[in-house]
Amino acid sequence: MKKCVICGKSYTKTITLKKLRGKYNPTSKKKKYPNLQWVKLPPEFAKKLGLPADRRVKACTKCIKRLYKV
Repeated sequence: MKKCVICGKSYTKTITLKKLRGKYNPTSKKKKYPNLQWVKLPPEFAKKLGLPADRRVKACTKCIKRLYKV
């Protein structure tokens, strides 16, 4: 799965444009994925998601920062 378990963030599509003789040509379409990392959820946050406390999940780095912020 290439999706954050906490916020549900997944890929975005990007199109690069190259200028050729005064006109733009859409040349390539790519999928950009979020920076997902394995992390163990704190027990109180795991309850909110309905997951066991010991479980490791893939979360984006923004959510990981938010989890451990005091």
